[in-house]
Amino acid sequence: MTPGGRGATLGVLLAATRGSPMARWQTDHVIALLRDRARSEAEALVVSTEADRRLDLAISDLGGKGAFAREVQAAVFDGRADVAVHSGKDLPSTSPEGLVVAAVLERHDPRDVVVGGRLADLPPGALVGTGSPRRRAQLAWMRPDLTFAEVRGNVGTRLGKLDRGEVDVLVLALAGLQRLGLDGERPADVLDVGVMVPQVAQGTLAVECRADDGPTRELLAALEHAPTRRTFEAERAFLAALGGDCYLPAGAHARPVAADGGREAGGSELELEAMIASPDGHVVLRHRVRGEDPPALGAAAAAFLLDEAGGRQLLDG
Repeated sequence: MTPGGRGATLGVLLAATRGSPMARWQTDHVIALLRDRARSEAEALVVSTEADRRLDLAISDLGGKGAFAREVQAAVFDGRADVAVHSGKDLPSTSPEGLVVAAVLERHDPRDVVVGGRLADLPPGALVGTGSPRRRAQLAWMRPDLTFAEVRGNVGTRLGKLDRGEVDVLVLALAGLQRLGLDGERPADVLDVGVMVPQVAQGTLAVECRADDGPTRELLAALEHAPTRRTFEAERAFLAALGGDCYLPAGAHARPVAADGGREAGGSELELEAMIASPDGHVVLRHRVRGEDPPALGAAAAAFLLDEAGGRQLLDG
């Protein structure tokens, strides 16, 4: 594949994507933005991933962070596609050599939501469905009386388990429900970032292409949302400083802030809330830090949690 890329030659970009309804919505959204902002046509190329096929396995058994991204990225590497569309939270802390995140789109709501009831109203022993160690650890710390069931699959599959009574409630990403138009259909309890720290880059969409594909990078620049890029870089830097694909429950959320601490979409300063925990939720460490340099901010939060708050013992344990 020449540096110009397939789309530069044929006039239609191919966007590699997983086949779930959520992934298809995300890719269709990127395609629509490319058409509107870059006057570029694009089509989806659906890639089957092992993580989607093997719902009987936990993500940790499939290689952890990046399990949903690797085969989609491979389609760009081998020339079947020009770009790869990802949910930001599915990406590892760094792109593989030869690929670059060429666009980070404006962030949707990063918070988690309890579907099927309110957290405070759940009876002792209630069964919570989630496949996320991060969610499980934080919920166990807040409510040691809760029990948990491993739930994987697309949103429809998980909601089906709730409807059949296999779990009492589910914990999902609010952005996902909103994208599919499902956020107003069921009783739900949105968990503030101060209660449940989100996954790194939750609510973001990231588009990768080959680093040497200048024309495609130029087209994708029209989709870039600079404030979200800064939060994305700060949160990924936190994950990278933990060890890249850390298997510990961990989360981070950055937001632009004004000098008085209020929200400021174009502000140069960020506030980062970061968390690491033991898998059983017996230990949850949190830290909040502010600064102007996104990578330095993420690294500083990780250094504090690991070296000053005692988090390195969790890694070693």
